[in-house]
Amino acid sequence: MDGLTMALGIGAAVLLLSVLAVRVSVRLGLPSLLLYLGIGVLIGEAGLGIQFSNAELTQALGLAALVLILTEGGLTTRWHEVKAALLPGIVLSTVAVVVTIGVTGAGLHWILGFEWRYALLWGAVLASTDAAAVFSVLRGLSVSRKLVGSLELESGMNDAPSYIAVVVLASVDPVAWSLPLTVLYELAAGALIGLGLGWLGTHALRRAALPATGLYPLATVAVCVLAFAGGQAAHASGLLATYLAALVLGNSRLPHRSDTVSFAEGLGWLAQIGLFVLLGLFASPSRLLDALVPGLVAGAVVTLVARPLSVWLSTAPFRVPWREQVFLSWAGLRGAVPIVLAMIPLSQGVPGAQRLVDAVFVLVIVLTLVQGGTLGVLAKALGLETGARAREVEVDVATLDELDAELLQVAIPPGSKLHGVYLSELRLPPGATVSLVARAGGAFTPVGTTRLQENDQVLIVATQQAREATETRIRAVDRAGRYAKWKGETGRA
Repeated sequence: MDGLTMALGIGAAVLLLSVLAVRVSVRLGLPSLLLYLGIGVLIGEAGLGIQFSNAELTQALGLAALVLILTEGGLTTRWHEVKAALLPGIVLSTVAVVVTIGVTGAGLHWILGFEWRYALLWGAVLASTDAAAVFSVLRGLSVSRKLVGSLELESGMNDAPSYIAVVVLASVDPVAWSLPLTVLYELAAGALIGLGLGWLGTHALRRAALPATGLYPLATVAVCVLAFAGGQAAHASGLLATYLAALVLGNSRLPHRSDTVSFAEGLGWLAQIGLFVLLGLFASPSRLLDALVPGLVAGAVVTLVARPLSVWLSTAPFRVPWREQVFLSWAGLRGAVPIVLAMIPLSQGVPGAQRLVDAVFVLVIVLTLVQGGTLGVLAKALGLETGARAREVEVDVATLDELDAELLQVAIPPGSKLHGVYLSELRLPPGATVSLVARAGGAFTPVGTTRLQENDQVLIVATQQAREATETRIRAVDRAGRYAKWKGETGRA
């Protein structure tokens, strides 16, 4: 068996094992990333004996995985659910990062005796919350969307300032007085590039009648990756550009949006699995014992001092209740991002960088177990549980080439007030008509007296001029029933 065949076989086996591990992690109540790390360790030098110690390659692949994870996070974040948390999210992703770096650096300088720049480097590596961990854990909790939205926006945007801080502190050059201006430029330019490419990508995809459905997800992800490359080429924040481009695309009326989201979720899972297995493969269990004490000390400083203080300072202007502040503090999950950031000084040969990588590895394992496994209990203890949220109706869109029309696919979820509504009561605007209803494995052409039911798949043909009015009418009835207009429900996001 040649090397390529063996590599493909091992990769496929690891991927299948990791997919099955998701099921195991759900049953055991453990974050799946720990199982991925464990798989990497098992096939590494302490298990099957595969040797891997290339820090530069690990950093490059880790950064590529973060781009895909941020793409998935942005595409699946619903703007109408998080827009109320925009300002708190921005402050948490910037001010909280600065406070965390300073407080963690000071704590490690005084407790462990680290030199100041080295201590601040540890703080910068640990300042970013992990998008993959936050997206996967929080979306399974029944807490307010504003609270979850703050954490989602923070984790999606705080990688950028943390990355900039690590690059600066890992450099041998002295810190210039113009650093704050440089940081502002990188963040502002990255945001403009991401928003601009997201807007351009949206309009291009809505006007392009591509010959195959599968090309839309590919093109959407390509726009997000292009945003990263464009940001980096302009010496701006490519990570921020990626997330914002995905956020714009994910909240636009893209053709085949559900297919695109499903594709992005698959890529996100693949990136997470590959990243954590790679990090587990890179880790050396023989060194982790030596890093246990500094890792636990750094974890305690970040979790019990730096994070609560940074959250309090960031949310004080918004009068966030103390219960929500406690939850925000404890929900600052660390995952692959700190380990990937720690690879930057290691690949540059910074003294003490290997110790930092090993300590961060220990810290991530411990904090993931402690924080990830107790968030639900904490939300309940603080009285923040809101109960299960009803799913909103899903409207997917496909362009009908050369007809100046579009096909809308509406999936009616359980609990929707569309259930029991007669087709004649739907009152779609002129230019839109229901062409087919799929129900219980069959399909039929409906008439005015047809009553919609839960779990129906409804196909609607609408002209491009009537499309928006059709979508808002469907959402209005979904939320308020057949008398939505009388109740003042517009169906707007």
